[in-house]
Parts: sequence; structure tokens; C-alpha cells
Amino acid sequence: MSSTPQDASPHSSSAGPDIPRSGDRRRRGTPRLSSYSLRGGRRKHVRREEEREGSFVDLYQPWMLGLIGWVALMNAADSFFTIFHLQVGGIELNPIAAMLLETGRVGFVLGKATMITLALLVLCMHKNFYLARWGLGASVATYTGLVGYHLWLL
Repeated sequence: MSSTPQDASPHSSSAGPDIPRSGDRRRRGTPRLSSYSLRGGRRKHVRREEEREGSFVDLYQPWMLGLIGWVALMNAADSFFTIFHLQVGGIELNPIAAMLLETGRVGFVLGKATMITLALLVLCMHKNFYLARWGLGASVATYTGLVGYHLWLL
């Protein structure tokens, strides 16, 4: 039996000439949140532009983190102004926020911050999905407008 170029391939195996010996490394999809997300990853962009929509990446662009930081800042300002306006006789119109206010000021601030932080994490991880980008833009506009309204009430 003679050796052929196909037999000499580093990827040849008993399974066939086109299957690497170690198997396909892509059997599992990219996880939504990985250790690369927290300590620096490998990929900021998708490889092929037509695959951008609906894909996950390891790193996030500065503009994305800036928008998320802006919403978090506006959320903190909204919490502060809500408590301030309630102390001078205002009422809370949001039923979820009113329920959180029943737990006290600290419970209100922590509960509101936790809910918004979780929502922002989901939006960030899904940044290459149209609905998540739309949701982040709506959050930026809504919170900016809400803080503007609080300032107007002063």
C-alpha cells in the first residue's frame, strides 16, 4: 500500500480526509458571557459583515459602554430626584417604583439599580441584535428625558 498526498495530510484521520484529528472545535457555540468578556477577549467584531446581526462577541466598543454608563448615571439621578420630590410632597406614578418605595429609600435605590443593571447587561451582551440596539437607544432617550423632567420640576 503506497502513501498518497492525502494520507500525508496533518488533518487526515480514520474518519476521513476533511475532518481534523482533534474533531471540530466549533461543536459548541460562543457563550453569551465568558471569561473573555470580563478580562479582555479576542474578538471585537464579527469576521464576516453578513454575520453581524445576531452574533456575540467577546469585547464591546467604547460607545456601547458609554451609552450603558449614561443610562446607569441617569438611573441614579432618577432615584435621587424621585426621593427628593417625594420628600417635598410629590407622588410616584410608576407602580413598580411605588412598590419598591415601600421597602424604604435604601431598598428602593438598590432594587431599582439591580433591575436596571441586569437589563443593561442583557442589552450589552446582545448588542448585535436589532431589538437590543433599539432598546438601548430607547433607554438612553427615556432616562435622559426623565431626568430632564425632574430638573424642570425643580
